[in-house]
This record gives sequence, structure tokens and C-alpha cells, in this order.
Amino acid sequence: MLDNKLILGSEEWCSFPELGIPTIKARVDSGAKTSALHAINISPFIKEGEHWVKFDINPIQNNVKTIIHCQAPLIDKRVVKSSSGFREQRFVIQTQLQLGESNWTIEMTLTNRDSMGFRMLLGREAMSGRAMVDPEKKYLLGDNSTDKLKDLYPDVLKERSGLKIGLLASNPELYSNKRIMEAGERRGHEMQFLNIKECYMKLDADTPEIHYRGGKVLNELDAVIPRIRPNITFYGCALTRQFEALKIFCLNSSSAITQSRDKLYSLQLLLNNGIDIPTTGFANSPLDTDDLIKMVGGTPLIVKLLEGTQGKGVVLAETKKAAESVINAFKSLNANILVQEFIKEANGKDLRLFVIDGKVVATIQREALAGEFRANIHLGGTASVIKPTREEKIIAVKAAKAMGLKVAGVDIIRSSKGPLLLEVNSSPGLEGIEGATNKDIAGEMIKAIEKNFKVK
Repeated sequence: MLDNKLILGSEEWCSFPELGIPTIKARVDSGAKTSALHAINISPFIKEGEHWVKFDINPIQNNVKTIIHCQAPLIDKRVVKSSSGFREQRFVIQTQLQLGESNWTIEMTLTNRDSMGFRMLLGREAMSGRAMVDPEKKYLLGDNSTDKLKDLYPDVLKERSGLKIGLLASNPELYSNKRIMEAGERRGHEMQFLNIKECYMKLDADTPEIHYRGGKVLNELDAVIPRIRPNITFYGCALTRQFEALKIFCLNSSSAITQSRDKLYSLQLLLNNGIDIPTTGFANSPLDTDDLIKMVGGTPLIVKLLEGTQGKGVVLAETKKAAESVINAFKSLNANILVQEFIKEANGKDLRLFVIDGKVVATIQREALAGEFRANIHLGGTASVIKPTREEKIIAVKAAKAMGLKVAGVDIIRSSKGPLLLEVNSSPGLEGIEGATNKDIAGEMIKAIEKNFKVK
């Protein structure tokens, strides 16, 4: 003690008796103002006329089998800027913190911290007047051995006869892929990460096979979740077709992924299904440039490479001269392009509606950073929770169905003409939408597979 203050290391074990959390590792950070607790499946409710919130927590990092169901009085909702730059609205609770032999009441925000190194962040507001930090030390109040953790956290999930599910992707460290693997394991399934480039196939009328590095045969899988990067669409979809030929359930089919990646064909499909899009032109000759610009209402307009991926090859042309220059430059490279009207009233914002198995499970509004233009895909900026209109939900579900996708990220822009559909993504990322909404999107994807097998 120093002046009756508790001395903490940069990492400490603490507990929350009122939440039923016997111990959790915390990052002690005096540079952070607010404390934050990892939480998923967050849901507000009314209890005896008061506002409460219930949530689940996996208190041990990298352990998704141990889960605690918590509830606490809700004292506030605040917009907080996360370390990844997203502004998200978080629920705030007040509960008792215990550190060693000391305890006091603190405020904490609830947020999904799966991508962080600690399930708990202890900020300076919670320590003010009570504790000091020695950043060179750790666990000054005691460390918890593995055996002690096992005593405190017996596995509360019952073992089940699960499915064998393969995640067909490229990077096992990507947030989305880690979350899907964790969600499947948490629900009792045997998960296997399958690197697309390390899979190869045997085409044979009698004994078709898919092999993985070292010669392991993958024919015994129950289901596959394809998450295929745009630059490897051809081979990834070939593998997905092979899994389908082996009667292995694929959450998104190869044909659905293929047509969603063809920008022109996908827009034609959407129009044929009565879904409005921004006015779009397509041509294959530089001689048509002037009329092509007039066709979409003049400048400003957006020029897109037809084969562009993840926001690349998308240019905003604000003047006719700039538009002609960009279009002709692309044409000189024999590149196929789309020219699309620019929706000024959207003001750099669009909606991402996440559709799973015919239902919108989460929605966020995305806004580009000041001075940045990201057209249809936001690779940065901020994300916030927003309630979509009934019409926007109908459009999103209809678009996913038109593409044949069970899982889709549907991007919509609000215009003076009503909602317009920009793009349908067959491998939508989870980090932004889970972080902003605190919803277990990965778990919903696993449930969609279970529904196909009637697993409860």
C-alpha cells in the first residue's frame, strides 16, 4: 500500500461477485478512461420496472466452452470509440469489483472483446483514488494456476455429438475465421480449418475425393463453410463444387458465390428480381464514353473495374473531364468497367445488412472517414448500430435469395428515390458488425448449419 492505495501490475486477476464471475484476467490500463468487459448476446430487458441487461461471457481467453450467463442493472448507454477506430454504442453497468482483499463498485461498458488480448480492461476511472499502477510488474495480487482455474470453471457445457465442419478459407488468424471456429466448438462441433491453397481434389466417376496437406481425405465432413477471397474465387469455388459433388452441405453454394462475384451479372440478377440499384452503365468501347456518362445522369459518377475486389478499382469522378480520363485509362488496359450514378444524399454512408438463412440478423451503418471516398465498400471509417426499415429488410432478404446465398452481407444506400442496393457480399466480415452490435453472428452461422441437419 502507498498512501492507502492498492498497487497493481499491468495485468491482474480480479472477480465480479455480483455477476457470478469468480476470476477473470484484466489488462490494467491507466491510459484508458473507461473499463470494459467482454460480453456477447447482450440483451436489455425490464425487471420489476427497472432497466436491466443480460449477457454471456467466456471469462477465459481462447476458451469458448466455459460460459457464464450474467445480468445487471443498466445505468447508461454511451458511444465509445474502440481501439480499432469504430464508434459503437455500448451498454453501461455498475457492479462490484474485487481485487485481492479489496472491493469497490465500478462502471463498465459491455462489448465483444474477442479480438483483444484480455476479456477485461480496467480503466483509470475505476482506479481513481484507490489504486496505482506499476507497469513493470504483473499479478502483484496473485496469479491463478491452471488447476485453480479448472476448479473455478468446471466446463458448464455438456458434451454433445456434434458435426464435423470445415471452414474453407485462407487465413486462420483473421477475426471472422477465428470467431466461426470458436462458435462451432462452443456449440459442440468438431471444427477444422481448411486452407484453400492446401486442398486438392481427385476427379473420378466412382471415387471422387478432396485431399488436404499430407494426403488427408476430407470426404467424411458433414458441412463446409466457404469463405473465399475474391482473388482465389476460381479455385475456391472449384473446391466447393467438389464438396457439393460429395454430398457435403456447403453453407454457401459454389454457384451462388460465383454469380455474386460477377458484378455485372449480379446486378442483372437483382434487377430481374425487381430490386432497385443505382443507374448503371456498361460498355466495351472508348467511343461510347460521352453517351455512357450521360446515361447515368452525368457527373459526379463512380467508375468500377468489373473484376475489382474489396474496394479496389473504384474511382469517384467529380467532373466530366475526370470521368473521361478514368474511363479511357481503364479501356486502354482492356479492362471491363461499370459506370454508376453517384448518390449525393447518402453523404458517404451505407448500410450493411447481414442475412443468414433468409433473415436479417444484424444491421450497421458505415461511414467513411472525413475526406475519404470508399464508394460501395468501406475499408475504414466508423460503424454504428441502426434499425433498418421494413423495406430495407425485404430488399436484403430478397437480394440474398436472388443470389442463392444463405449467408450474405447486403449493402444498401438510402437515396431520395428510396433504398438502392449496391452490392451483395458472399463472404462478409464479422469484426465490424459483431463489434458494433455485440451480436453473436458467428453463432448464427453455425445454427444455420445445424438447422440443415436438424441439430438442436
